[in-house]
Amino acid sequence: MKDLLDNLDKAFESRVRLGIMAILMVNEQVDFNQLKELLEVTDGNLASHLKQLETSSYIAVSKQFVGRKPNTTYAATEQGKIAFEQHLNAIEQLFNNKKTNI
Repeated sequence: MKDLLDNLDKAFESRVRLGIMAILMVNEQVDFNQLKELLEVTDGNLASHLKQLETSSYIAVSKQFVGRKPNTTYAATEQGKIAFEQHLNAIEQLFNNKKTNI
């Protein structure tokens, strides 16, 4: 069982970071306001979770201006996609292991 737990990625233990990655896995890129609305979190909360994923190199950040307004978009990196898939696989293995041990 411990081996299965070792395969979980601590970067995705938070509901918000898990949600961010799930959204970015099915969308090429998403802007800050869309993420905030979808996840129903505050600016500061979202920003801190995005920073943690960026520091882990799991997401890429792109800043540009749309008209006169700044627009920040996020995309999952290849490294982030692989790590997220491995995390989901580890959860699935935990679940399957639990079912067979009941």
